[in-house]
Amino acid sequence: MIFNKLIVWFMPLVPKFIVKHFSRPYVAGPDLQDAVDTVRELNKQGILATLDVLGESAKEKEESEEAVEDYFRALETIQAEHLDCNISVKPTQLGLLLDKEFCYENLKRIIRKAQSYDNFVRIDMEDSNCTSDVIELFQRLQKEFKNVGIVIQAYLRRSLDDVTELVKTRTNFRICKGIYVEHRDIAYKDYEIINNNFALLLETALKSRCYVGIATHDEKVSWHGLRLVHQLGLSHEEYEFQMLLGVDEQLRRILVDEGHRLRVYVPYGKNWYAYSMRRLKENPRIAFYIIKAIFGFK
Repeated sequence: MIFNKLIVWFMPLVPKFIVKHFSRPYVAGPDLQDAVDTVRELNKQGILATLDVLGESAKEKEESEEAVEDYFRALETIQAEHLDCNISVKPTQLGLLLDKEFCYENLKRIIRKAQSYDNFVRIDMEDSNCTSDVIELFQRLQKEFKNVGIVIQAYLRRSLDDVTELVKTRTNFRICKGIYVEHRDIAYKDYEIINNNFALLLETALKSRCYVGIATHDEKVSWHGLRLVHQLGLSHEEYEFQMLLGVDEQLRRILVDEGHRLRVYVPYGKNWYAYSMRRLKENPRIAFYIIKAIFGFK
């Protein structure tokens, strides 16, 4: 615990250009064109993508309104460039912590815009303080739109109940492990339990014939996905694997070569540095890996 705190304390002292250099494989860049170039290259490799405009926890409504415009431009560009790509949005970036109804209207505008292009919007899940509100917003939007999905985090103790409820409406899921630091009362801490819960959530969703994005870089978890796909006799159009940009590209290629749909999460935008620092504070283990990479530790 003390070591983790020291790691987090040290990270802001690392020069920004070094952090930027290290983050290059994982962040497309500061501009939409950077993201477009990245997605185009992924598409050439037979890989789908989702764009994420970096930013969260807006403090002013103007920030959220600017984010809406950023997503409008992203959707327009995806359409114009004929990219095989959708978008992922964070509710706190769109004003969830300011005014839930304001956030709902922003989400609605983005989803309607995507609908006009026959595109899709994934509503990301953030820390557990937001979970109930995000699910409530999603369920409202799901009654109006077909082109919207949600994220469920396998480490949360509540997630099985959430999935059991959401499969009733044939929800489109992204299921991931979860990255935010949560109290043990809220989240499982044991890696094996998290993996097993991930598999249980997958089974619950896939058995209900919900479309699922199996979002993991852990080959043990991806194997559970492959096992369920085989056992349930699913076609490749009924699920996909999802991975972050720059992470385990070998496993990514293996899955694609085996004929599975795979989507890469492509973050971009001017908030890359602040986003990275927040993530490092939330998960000191990642910070430790970055410091090892920067200084060449083994």
